[in-house]
Amino acid sequence: MSQNAIIVTGLGKTYQLSRGASASRYRTLREEMGRWFGGTREKTEKFDALNEVSFSVKRGEVMGIIGRNGAGKSTLLKILGRITAPSRGEVNIYGRLGSLLEIGTGFHPELTGRENIFFSGAILGMKRAEIRRRFDEIVAFAEVEQFIDTPCKHYSSGMYMRLAFAVMAHLEADIMLIDEVLAVGDVGFQRKCLGKMSEVAGSGRTVLFVSHNMAAVRQLCGCALVLDRGNVAFSGEIGAAVAAYKEQFVADGTSTYARRKPGGGSAWIAFARLHGRPAGRPVGCMLMSDSLEIEVDVECVASRRLALSLQIREDGQSPLVHLPSVDIGQVLPSEAGRHRVRLTVPPIMLYPGVYGLRLTLSECGAGAFDILDQVNDLQVTVEQDMEVCTRPLTRQAGVIFVRPRWEYLGRV
Repeated sequence: MSQNAIIVTGLGKTYQLSRGASASRYRTLREEMGRWFGGTREKTEKFDALNEVSFSVKRGEVMGIIGRNGAGKSTLLKILGRITAPSRGEVNIYGRLGSLLEIGTGFHPELTGRENIFFSGAILGMKRAEIRRRFDEIVAFAEVEQFIDTPCKHYSSGMYMRLAFAVMAHLEADIMLIDEVLAVGDVGFQRKCLGKMSEVAGSGRTVLFVSHNMAAVRQLCGCALVLDRGNVAFSGEIGAAVAAYKEQFVADGTSTYARRKPGGGSAWIAFARLHGRPAGRPVGCMLMSDSLEIEVDVECVASRRLALSLQIREDGQSPLVHLPSVDIGQVLPSEAGRHRVRLTVPPIMLYPGVYGLRLTLSECGAGAFDILDQVNDLQVTVEQDMEVCTRPLTRQAGVIFVRPRWEYLGRV
């Protein structure tokens, strides 16, 4: 018997992207016939979602698949799960395969929770006797005992997702493919999901785990494959793999910004750079308990009374933190020239994730501020500090983690 559970050789996936006025709408029969017989087919462009990907996974090994959005992680797992066919290359899988890729696959809203457990379990490859044996455990895990004979169309989205996850998580497979399951349900159920995944990972089964939660990846995986634009950027030990993943952000300039004078500008932000803290950490990466340090160069062609502000944002939403220099009476020198400013932000304890930074340069007038320049191209990656909390943290209702002091005062 092979010592490997999965062997992937030269795997590639190419998509055809249509270009043209009719590419984004349905065509009539006349238009379709014209494309094929009249030589009016629109131009197509090839996109390589995966390119020459090769790796192997040993039996009982837990491997993380990490990379930025669009790196090809989900495409890889869909090919391994036989949902999508590869364009080239070879995949050999030794053992029974189970996948947690599309939560809710096989669920029908008109069927009850009980019926959907058997229906979805059959689609996922479980025998009826196996489903019966695991039925009570699945229902208890999903916490839907009271509604098990209610049609799923009456379930809340959280109930629906919990039940779907429970069915797939209890599939007894030799190889498990898991894609971002920690986004399921509320924070309490997310903890339960992570605990179940830890149980699966520690049971001797082979696991491929995709997640952007680096703390969870570190906890569950011993090694990782790092993808970048469809290519293998790194494969190896988990610590080195996570470091390689973080360096992708640095290589793309998301932690450094520089430009020449914009047209007509009297003052502008010429340069900005994030510094890792503590020393030696990758630029643009920080622990929850680290301070954030940014150096900014400002060019001005004439005397101006200038101020800077920093906003920390998430997914283009309203700012989580707003730090204007004028609030503490600090402005830049007024004379023309190039000036450098260092901003040090004390620890904010943001939850792990990637946050956008906005720098704004304004001119201070009589009771008003005129915005002269803005920079939105900086990002900072916040990682979990295991000294702050030893269990992997997932996002909850807020964005800032607070460690209060709890004291038991006794019975009253």
